[in-house]
Amino acid sequence: MSAAANPGVGVDYAVVIPTVGRQSLAVVLDALEHGSGPPPREVIVVDDRPDPGPLPATRSARVLRSGGRGPAAARNAGWRAACCEWVVFLDDDVLPPPDWKARLVADLAWLGLEVGASQARITVPLPADRRPTDWERNTAGLATSKWITADMAYRRAALVRSGGFDERFPRAYREDTELALRVQRHGYRVVTGERVTTHPVREADFLVSVRQQRGNADDALVRRLLGPDWREQFGGARGRLPQHAATTAAAVLAVLCGVLGARRAALLLGGAWAGLTAKFALDRIAPGPRTREEVVKMLVTSAAIPPVACLHRVLGELRHRGVRSPVAADVFDPHAERPPVVRR
Repeated sequence: MSAAANPGVGVDYAVVIPTVGRQSLAVVLDALEHGSGPPPREVIVVDDRPDPGPLPATRSARVLRSGGRGPAAARNAGWRAACCEWVVFLDDDVLPPPDWKARLVADLAWLGLEVGASQARITVPLPADRRPTDWERNTAGLATSKWITADMAYRRAALVRSGGFDERFPRAYREDTELALRVQRHGYRVVTGERVTTHPVREADFLVSVRQQRGNADDALVRRLLGPDWREQFGGARGRLPQHAATTAAAVLAVLCGVLGARRAALLLGGAWAGLTAKFALDRIAPGPRTREEVVKMLVTSAAIPPVACLHRVLGELRHRGVRSPVAADVFDPHAERPPVVRR
């Protein structure tokens, strides 16, 4: 049912926006201020910088500070300060359409108490006149990601019952999907609404893909929490860590053999490293624009990514070695069509 057909439906909701001070925050707040549809009872901006400075004009929003502990902690601070039935999380760099409020209300108005969350449909605009870069393709993956909080409405009762976001996740990575799985484990359904929100591709520097490898430490935490089949629960494709481990091992062993004087073995292992690195680079270059700048970036970062990814995974396994899954004995199928209904 369209938003236009239900302009007067009342939904009690607050909007929580974690931010690190991006200028794009002003665009989100403008959409909430001027767009059509029933307004939220409250807009809460959570400044998650360790040393907060000036923010873009926040209009009537309430500003909280979470001390730079990451988006999970910032969102927790926001929803715990809100008293509405629904808490809608928006990223500070999305572009809600002019009728976003009306469409949100239409999505939420008829949901039963067994529904704990409603996800928006995310679109990522890509260049029409050329192939997308590696970074643009990475961002475009948000359009098909499950349960991301770029635009996600949670019933506050579901957040209370599940405990909210796990603040051991320090980055905007895995924390949203892990929460959605936990909410479903508590008997709620997570649905996809009809509203559409745009997530532009942000500017990125030369080494952004290398810095992204820090997420491997978070994968270690997810594995501890959900078990070895966590990727199946997330619904994602298998990662490249096994290939990165093989590439890194070849490089380390080649150097070691060289130091020990085993020249033939060093050459063979060095060749294996070069071949694996070249394949990784070509896999990233082939679908892209293949400009000189992009090719150089892919060659350099493809050599750096495997050891950095392995290092972060090892550090994550060490950091989270004491974590034990609180639901190890639970039987949970995230793909089940009808999760059990919450008993009230």
